[in-house]
Amino acid sequence: MAIADVTVIPVGMEGPSVSQYVADIQRILKKHEEEGTIHFQLTPMNTIIEGNLSDIFTVIQEIHESPFSKGVPRVATSIRIDERRDKPSTMESKMKSVKEKL
Repeated sequence: MAIADVTVIPVGMEGPSVSQYVADIQRILKKHEEEGTIHFQLTPMNTIIEGNLSDIFTVIQEIHESPFSKGVPRVATSIRIDERRDKPSTMESKMKSVKEKL
């Protein structure tokens, strides 16, 4: 299982607010979560997506395209991926490991 940190940045809008684009992306992520392909968590600065790497890439392409469908002329998407193959790793297990050491 992989965990991806994704930030989609719409560029070239009239105003500075991006919350509507973030909401659109969260609806897409919710649809995929309901289908059982991913799990996700919104943070104030990004979204964390957990799932099989191929599913994550499919979802990232869809959320990258989302602002374009609303007329945004440019989109910059940053992706950081953490994938362990030696043992299962989830968002929850990573947080639990840190908390146990505090």
